[in-house]
Amino acid sequence: MATASLAFASFMAGALGRLLRILAGLALIAWGWSMRTTTGGIVLMVVGLVPLLAGILNVCLIAALIGAPFRGRDAKAMPR
Repeated sequence: MATASLAFASFMAGALGRLLRILAGLALIAWGWSMRTTTGGIVLMVVGLVPLLAGILNVCLIAALIGAPFRGRDAKAMPR
């Protein structure tokens, strides 16, 4: 695995990466809530659930696309 992929996976598996995903999800949900009467607002709220749940469950959807471990605990267990 490339060093950049491992570094990204390690960051996203850490506390700061998880917090970043949770906050991004909450921000998208809040933005969607402010426009909840429109289709775009509903879509934003649904899309915001993806990073929110990914942070809570400690998974990284992008990591799987770049060849890094999907689950956070697998990324933490990899040798550095």
